[in-house]
Amino acid sequence: MMKRLNISGIYVLDQDQALDFYVGKLGLEVDSDVDLGFMRWLTIRVPGDPDRKILLERPGPPSMGEETAEQAREMVSKGAAGGHLFFAVDDAHATYAELQARGVDLTEEPTEQAYGIDFGLRDPFGNHVRIAQLKEG
Repeated sequence: MMKRLNISGIYVLDQDQALDFYVGKLGLEVDSDVDLGFMRWLTIRVPGDPDRKILLERPGPPSMGEETAEQAREMVSKGAAGGHLFFAVDDAHATYAELQARGVDLTEEPTEQAYGIDFGLRDPFGNHVRIAQLKEG
């Protein structure tokens, strides 16, 4: 039986640009970066959390043919490929200010919600990212 989720993936159009954004701007770290020949296996993670990884995958072989990959790339660029990431932080306002100073294009300001304070942004490829300071308990 399954015991935990280890790797989740999102589609990106350019893995080097994705590294610049997720590592350089958001502060995540590279977990693995391996040239498998048929694809580049590139995973990142939140610093201090080695158990959960995000695969930054370019649509294409081996998981799909070129025609399908082109359609997937078009959907990614429209923000319609279903890529969503949700991160938790201790201080949403401070994180928002830090990301703004790093030049991240933030789509909404921190807002009080029933579950805490959160805000949103999109990565350079259209994937949705939400960052939340969750309420205790």
